[in-house]
Amino acid sequence: MIKIRNLTKAFSGNIVLDGISLDINSGDVIAIIGASGAGKSTFLRSIDYLEKADSGQIEINDFKVDFTKISNQEVLELRRKTAMVFQQFNLFERKTAIQNVMEGLTVVKKLSKEEASKIAEQELKKVGLSDRMDYYPKFLSGGQKQRVGIARALAMKPELLLLDEPTSALDPELVGEVQESILRAARDGQTMLLVSHEMDFVYNVATKILFLEKGKIIEQGTPDEVFNHPKNPRTKEFLNRHVNNVTMDVIEN
Repeated sequence: MIKIRNLTKAFSGNIVLDGISLDINSGDVIAIIGASGAGKSTFLRSIDYLEKADSGQIEINDFKVDFTKISNQEVLELRRKTAMVFQQFNLFERKTAIQNVMEGLTVVKKLSKEEASKIAEQELKKVGLSDRMDYYPKFLSGGQKQRVGIARALAMKPELLLLDEPTSALDPELVGEVQESILRAARDGQTMLLVSHEMDFVYNVATKILFLEKGKIIEQGTPDEVFNHPKNPRTKEFLNRHVNNVTMDVIEN
C-alpha cells in the first residue's frame, strides 16, 4: 500500500497542489487527467522529490517520509522505491541503450556491472529492443528512446512507476510501440501513476482515473465511471472536449 497525504505545492504564491491525498494499492494503474496547469506533472515530480513539496507525507509500505523535513538519505531511499519516465527521454547521449539502463543499477543500487548488464538485457528485451542494446541514442527513434527510458525505470524494480506524458514528445506513428510497453508492464503487475492526454490509452490501461482541477482531485473512479458517468460538471466539460470514440457510450448531459 502506498499512501500520499496532504501534498501541497505553490509557486510564487500560486497554489499548484492543494492538499492531495491518495491511496494506491499494489498493481494499481492510476491515470491522472485534467487541463494544462491542473498540477498533474507537479504531482508526479513532487512524489519523486524532483519538485520540493511545501508539505505532505508519503508512505510506501514500511517507508514513511514527511516532505517538510526530508533528509538527503530519505530522498535517496524514496528514489530507490520510485522511478520516473519523462516526456523528453533524458537519456545519456554518450552511453548506449544498455549502458543507460545499467546506470541506475550500478550507481544507485550498487550492483556489479555483470549483474546490471544481465538485468538491463532482460528489460530491453521486454520492450522489444534486443537488437538495439548497443546503439547510442542518436541512432534511435523517439519511440525507441522512450522504450529505453521505460526499461531503465523498470530495471530498478520500483514499488511505484511514475510516467509523465510518456508519449507527448513522439510522432503519432511511434506512440503505439511505447503504449504497448506500458501495457505489458501493467499486465505484469507494475504499480503506476500515469499522466497522459491520450484518452483512449488511459481508458484501456487504467484501473482508476483521477481528474485534477486547480491542484485538487475533483473526481475519481474506474474508467467506466469517469468516462461514461462523470458526476462533476467540469469533468464532463473536459471529456466532451477531449474524448473521441473512446467508449461505446457518448458522454452527454
